[in-house]
Amino acid sequence: MQRDGLGRVGIWTFAFDGQPAGRVREAAAEIEELGYGAIWFGEAFGRDSVGQAWLVLGATRRIAAASGIANIAFRDPIATAGAERTLGEAFPGRYLLGLGGHRAGDAGELDGYAMPPVGRPVPMMRAYLDAMDAVPVHGVPADPAPRRVLAALGPRMLELAAERTWGAHPYFVPVEHTVRARRIMGPDAFLGVEQAVVLDTDPARAREIARAHVRGYVQAAEHQRASVRRLGYGDDDQTGGPGGGPSDRLVDAIVAHGDVDAIRARVREHLDAGADHVCVQVLTADPRELPLEQWRELAPALL
Repeated sequence: MQRDGLGRVGIWTFAFDGQPAGRVREAAAEIEELGYGAIWFGEAFGRDSVGQAWLVLGATRRIAAASGIANIAFRDPIATAGAERTLGEAFPGRYLLGLGGHRAGDAGELDGYAMPPVGRPVPMMRAYLDAMDAVPVHGVPADPAPRRVLAALGPRMLELAAERTWGAHPYFVPVEHTVRARRIMGPDAFLGVEQAVVLDTDPARAREIARAHVRGYVQAAEHQRASVRRLGYGDDDQTGGPGGGPSDRLVDAIVAHGDVDAIRARVREHLDAGADHVCVQVLTADPRELPLEQWRELAPALL
């Protein structure tokens, strides 16, 4: 997979999880026809990342399907290696495996699910990559070999991404992070950045949707709190805003909101800062709905 194989702009979404398989296929086909270069999808407790990739790739002809990310705590490296090779062989040059796994510490529970124990993020990821690479190839090898990226935020994970994979897929980051990531990884590593957006010209309504998105991450995800703290967004920005939530400064840095021109400008900022590709996550008042109208409206401006 070449960098231009993803195009400059793609779509990132969690909304597929709440849709029946047929609706996912229809939406993926339309996203491809709109001209976006890649479809990125998260993995939480909805449809698994491998199954989601099969749905997207099977319903399309050209567009890349990218896991953003496949959680390494959810499956053995042998299973991940097998899935990567099979998808790469079945859909040559169209599958991008994004790997991550941000829980650290002892086994516990998340939303009622028992979670396996994991270790420190960078050594754990390095060991997982080693284990994947050690799996022998018994089937038909993929040609070209599938690419991998890491969900990298901090300097050490960004360095590992540049060292061991095609590059990095930072999520929930402002433009300042893109500048730092490119500097750390050097000019050759791929950098595909997620950018959350609210396409709404009512500032109060747009910021309310954006604030709910940012609040969820800074309240529940320590790795995201640490990431924005490294960029100068301290406690006042994380909890000193309206209602004890994030400040306008942090909300506006993480989520671009306004009209098409405002969103296009933010995407351009990331590209000018060193990103090779920006995947746009459209936020709406109902995160379960497919934002088809917004994807359609953004396409002519972003592509």
